[in-house]
Amino acid sequence: MNLSKALDFTRGDVIALIGGGGKTTTMFRLAAELANDPAAKLRVLTTTSTRIFAAQIKHSPAHLTFNPEQQGIADILSPLQAALDEHRQVLLVGQADLQSGKAFGLPSETVDALAASGRFDLIINEADGSRMRPFKAPAEHEPVIPTSTTLVIPVVGLDILNQPLNDDTVHRANRVSQLSGTGLGQPITAETIVAVLGHQEGGLKNVPSQARVIPLLNKVEDPTRRAAAQAIAARLLDCERIDSVIIGAVQARAEPVLEVHRRTAAIVLAAGGSSRFGSPKQVARWGDQTFIERVVDTALASPARPVIVVLGAEVSQSRAALGQRPVEVVVNEVWAGGQSTSMQAGLAALPSNIGSALFMLVDLPGVTPDVVEAVIQRHRETLAPIVWPEFQGKRGHPVLFDRTLFSELNRVSGDTGGRPVLLAYQDRTERVAVESEGVLLDFDRPEDLVTKITKEQGNKGAR
Repeated sequence: MNLSKALDFTRGDVIALIGGGGKTTTMFRLAAELANDPAAKLRVLTTTSTRIFAAQIKHSPAHLTFNPEQQGIADILSPLQAALDEHRQVLLVGQADLQSGKAFGLPSETVDALAASGRFDLIINEADGSRMRPFKAPAEHEPVIPTSTTLVIPVVGLDILNQPLNDDTVHRANRVSQLSGTGLGQPITAETIVAVLGHQEGGLKNVPSQARVIPLLNKVEDPTRRAAAQAIAARLLDCERIDSVIIGAVQARAEPVLEVHRRTAAIVLAAGGSSRFGSPKQVARWGDQTFIERVVDTALASPARPVIVVLGAEVSQSRAALGQRPVEVVVNEVWAGGQSTSMQAGLAALPSNIGSALFMLVDLPGVTPDVVEAVIQRHRETLAPIVWPEFQGKRGHPVLFDRTLFSELNRVSGDTGGRPVLLAYQDRTERVAVESEGVLLDFDRPEDLVTKITKEQGNKGAR
């Protein structure tokens, strides 16, 4: 996956890169992706509010200098326009510092004025320095994030894991120690990184209120670091201010992004009247549990959070079966209008920071937690708009919908659930092959409890 897809940016965004472990490489790689995409044809301005090495400037196909003490914004817009017409991306920096071999950055007010001009599809700004270290905490004067910024990307190189916390390994070791509680000289752990990136004086410092925050866990180049990155991402998503987490290796990989972790909610649809079943399906027995207990427990055993249970026809019995389980119950008063009404009731209950929703049906108690996790993991790796499991080439449940489709799901009517949207996007879906027929086995009549369970048990025995 490329960076631009993982970031889910919109035209006009102003991006600030902070932290350490690959900010400059990320800036130029993202700019090149967007500028060289023949379909997008975006005009990308890169800049910095810190300093940049002369050798790094060469990564941009064109660069211009600007002295705000002697020039106004109007003076630089025409030269920028000409450079963008030719190259589609350009780097704008301040005057050169000959002694250090660096160029000065631009004041944040200049970046705001450039953004207000409306001349650029995207502005990417490196907003602090790290002295080439993979990990840092900001000083009092850092980071310098322009108020127009709409997306902040704190970067950390995971090659820092297990290194001793000192000034040779990180930038501002004392500050990292204060924010994380990790002692100087002690190994830097996943907990150290989580503590700093999620701290109001760390990765969230000076972030404008309107800006999304998407940490980039960089230099993930082996399975051990990937497992550590997944654990860090899960912890970071406990912080409501963080929108999503990118795991990747920006310099080492042709496709730099391995995974994008977002919050996935599970919506259990359990509002139906069970007319063909003859009794409340929600409290039918599956072994030593009811259907609703089984499905909800499967959701709770997966990475999906929150778990929302939509009730309608059998509220009292269903609530009693759920007991004290940590779920949010939503009562759909118009459940008789079809499954789409319950789907939309579940969507309406979602927090605003949810990245996808996984719809689980109460009459498919054979779905297992590993299937749910596999569907979520495929979405992390692809950001496909829809992901579903398949058994022997047949589509099963649960089905995951990306947040980009929530508005379309809310326009569906009748007893079809998300099927119309699924059919409209079926050429862009991802499928997960599974070995359990439980993803197919719904129960419409009491006799299905005997025939289908026997069939599923036979399949398991054959495997």
